[in-house]
Amino acid sequence: MIMKNLKLLFPLFIVLLGFNVKAQQTSGKLDVFQDSLIKISTATTNALSDNEKLEINGKFVKLLVEALKTPNSFAYPFDSLKNVSVIKSPDQAFRTLTWYIQLENGSYRYYGTIQMNTKNGPLKLYPLIDQTDNMNDPNVITNNQKWFGARYYEIIPVTSGNRLPYYVLLGWKGNTQATTKKVIEILSFDKDNVTLGAPVFDGKELKGKNRVIFEYAKSNAMMLKTDVKAGMIVFDHLASFDPEVKGKFEFYGSDGTFDGFKIIGGRLKLQEELTLNNDPDSNDELYADPKKNVKPVRKF
Repeated sequence: MIMKNLKLLFPLFIVLLGFNVKAQQTSGKLDVFQDSLIKISTATTNALSDNEKLEINGKFVKLLVEALKTPNSFAYPFDSLKNVSVIKSPDQAFRTLTWYIQLENGSYRYYGTIQMNTKNGPLKLYPLIDQTDNMNDPNVITNNQKWFGARYYEIIPVTSGNRLPYYVLLGWKGNTQATTKKVIEILSFDKDNVTLGAPVFDGKELKGKNRVIFEYAKSNAMMLKTDVKAGMIVFDHLASFDPEVKGKFEFYGSDGTFDGFKIIGGRLKLQEELTLNNDPDSNDELYADPKKNVKPVRKF
């Protein structure tokens, strides 16, 4: 009886061993890709001119796509590639890879892609093409080919009834030498189409908003993240330091109060003047590190 069981287990052991070897080979191959990408990324940062930065970054993009063509690349974290923010949706449906280049005039250009989780299927990417400079109306609903560029650091899925889910993306957006922005972007999928922006916001002055953009003085910081205890997306309330300069965002910063969005019935309902159990860290970084941000423990 024991010998019979051993004979049955042996083929299973061989199969599992094969899977393990294949996984190690894939990881090793992607390690090599990652090392090369790190070197190119460093060269981009050290480049002396915008043209040189953009040219080297073009090589970075091509090599990254080659790396992602490796079978099962979705599982590889690219966690040593510090310039790229790699964030998976909590439902494991996709991940975003986003980064930026700062130009000589203090502005930023954003790059990224959405990688779908196709299990063992072919690579499925939606390249994100930054068209910030060409968007006369930053509130317009667009797609991945006309992207309001940002470096994303958190993804929150929203489900309601039988409707297709959508995703709330929180992003940092360096803007100019004077101001910084943060963005609440709405991402949805319909078959092979990607949509960015949707009128899902409810609250004062939010009618018709398809995405929410915060702008504030570059010398200041702004908190924007999910708060598990509050059960919502929370953020600093921004205000001008002087009423006479209202609308000049280089004079805006946190006034010490907090607002938030609570997801109710598939919509983002504004909640004002919140009292948070845990005081947010005022020492916000240039961009939010996803490993330090609180992740939602449930789908809101």
